[in-house]
Formats: sequence, structure tokens, C-alpha cells
Amino acid sequence: MAYLMSLFLFGFVVGMVGVASNPAPYFAALGLVLSAGFGCGVMLSCGGSFLSLVLFLVYLGGMLVVFAYSAALAAEPYPTSWGDRSVVGYVVVYLGGVVLVGLGLLEGWYDITWITVDEMKEFMVLRGDVAGVALMYSLGGEMLVVCAWALLLALFVVLELTRGLSRGALRAV
Repeated sequence: MAYLMSLFLFGFVVGMVGVASNPAPYFAALGLVLSAGFGCGVMLSCGGSFLSLVLFLVYLGGMLVVFAYSAALAAEPYPTSWGDRSVVGYVVVYLGGVVLVGLGLLEGWYDITWITVDEMKEFMVLRGDVAGVALMYSLGGEMLVVCAWALLLALFVVLELTRGLSRGALRAV
């Protein structure tokens, strides 16, 4: 199970580097899908099957639609790919930063953090994510409002970034 968790974490980091290097909106959307999928895999192996499903449906269903809409408005005739020299430089810098931070935090890493829900099933009365679902619905109202405002802010940021020189995001298509 630890190998599967390592694969999920590695895929999540590679997907986030793909989003951060941002060669073009199309490739950044692919990195976003990869990182969301592998992040759901990490949550699933830690026991959050319901939260993993909610993350995958809400995040990819809501934010990816906005991202695809803004990418359609910023259609580039020749988008830069991951093989471009400047993008490879960004990828090397970001992966180097991840390695340096990982080496800096290596001393505080313990084996207890790799215990997943499936390895402790003999000692549990309830499923791993039952308490999290109840807590999310009972005390999560304020966080829902904060997340809605953050998504609205992200929408305006993406629309402003894709505005261009004289053509705005609200141009006639």
C-alpha cells in the first residue's frame, strides 16, 4: 500500500509542476486533471472515499469548466508545449525546489504517517470517512461560504489574465 501511496504522491507533485510551469492553458489543464486525480487517490488511500469523490466531482466539474472557458478565450495559434526550452527550465527549477524542501523536512518524517485506513481496519468500528462527512455537513457552513468566494475570485482572476491587450474577456465571440 505504501508503494501505491508513493505513486499517488509522485503523480500529484508532477501534476502540480505541470500546472505551475504553465506552458499553455491546454497543457496546464492536463496537469490540473492529473493532480486532481492523484490527489483524490491520496485521499482515497487515507480513507476519505466520500471526500475524494466530492473533490473530484466539484473541483473538476466547476473549476475545469471555468478554466476551459478562459482557455477558449485565450486561444493561441502556436501554444508552447512541455518540450520548449523555457518550460523545461521552469520544470527543473520547480522540481529542484520540491526536492530541497523535501530534504529539509526529511528529519521530521515518521513511519506512522504512512499508515492507511486499510491497514488499520481491524481496530476500527466505523468507516474512515464517516466522521469527516458528518463534520463537513455540521460545521462546514462557514468554509462553504469561504470556498464560494475563493472560486468567484479565481473566476475573476482567470478572466482578467486572459483579457489580452485590447480584447477583453467579454469580447464578442
